[in-house]
Amino acid sequence: MTAVKTSEGKIPLQIPNAGKPCETWYKVIGDLDHSAPLITLHGGPGAGHEYLLPLIDLHTKYKTPIVFYDQVGCGNSTRLREKDGDETFWSVDLFISELENLVDFLGIRERGFNILGQSWGGMLGGVYAARKPVGLRKVILANPPASIPLLLEGEQKLMKLLPEDIQRDLEECHRNHDFESGKYKNACLVFYKRHLCRLDPWPTEVLTALWHLEEDPTVYKTMYGPSELFVTGLLRDWEGFSTAHFIEAETLLLNGRYDEVQDLAVAPWFRHIRKVKWVVLEQSSHMAHFEERERFMQIVGDFLEDEPDL
Repeated sequence: MTAVKTSEGKIPLQIPNAGKPCETWYKVIGDLDHSAPLITLHGGPGAGHEYLLPLIDLHTKYKTPIVFYDQVGCGNSTRLREKDGDETFWSVDLFISELENLVDFLGIRERGFNILGQSWGGMLGGVYAARKPVGLRKVILANPPASIPLLLEGEQKLMKLLPEDIQRDLEECHRNHDFESGKYKNACLVFYKRHLCRLDPWPTEVLTALWHLEEDPTVYKTMYGPSELFVTGLLRDWEGFSTAHFIEAETLLLNGRYDEVQDLAVAPWFRHIRKVKWVVLEQSSHMAHFEERERFMQIVGDFLEDEPDL
């Protein structure tokens, strides 16, 4: 069996007002010269790359080169705990600049590349694609809310289907801003087991993503909030669909039937992107790349496979 080519490293990243040199950690699976690579954009913000590692299946089956990276502020990239709560520092533009820096460092702009953004990564990917970056070929937006208010509207409907005692606990904790108690965390867990990942037990990689958010919550809490169900951060009024009509790349939308990102939060992408296909995975929630792994990879692989060898 031929060994899979892998490489990893850190990329210098210039961030105004960071107060120190910053770096982005990355890892490449496969040969970037073989075909257009797939750059993965992880969620959170701040969840790290590990929970997207099943996407290596795309290299195994289709020989697609895969690029993983940890967005600045989490994982193996530079941490900035001193920027906790600083809404003037953290921004979507910061992470777009980081992505552009990665593309240029890897030297893949001329040969072309694809992106797959999951959850927050899908939000980021949608905004990025609308800016028509040179070299972008195809876009996969997995579990991507087009609007945080629409995401919360869908979650409110899902919460009304929870056991009554769990509903009461969530309502009470949200009203009192009680986000650290065991009662709140247990109530959130009931929701997450239905609408974040329905596998039992949760895969180690999913647990690692949640660990990242607990171990260094700087980016997540500043940009999003204390949990998936209560948004207090700078993304609280965010929407990405108003510029989605600028997306020229062919786009694939994916979400799960039981997803915390309900159809009403995905639909604006579908209505505004010109060249778009939308697939709902019927047995999945927010982690279809685990819950329906084989089908997920088949859908994504088929979408990408007409990319010519370079």
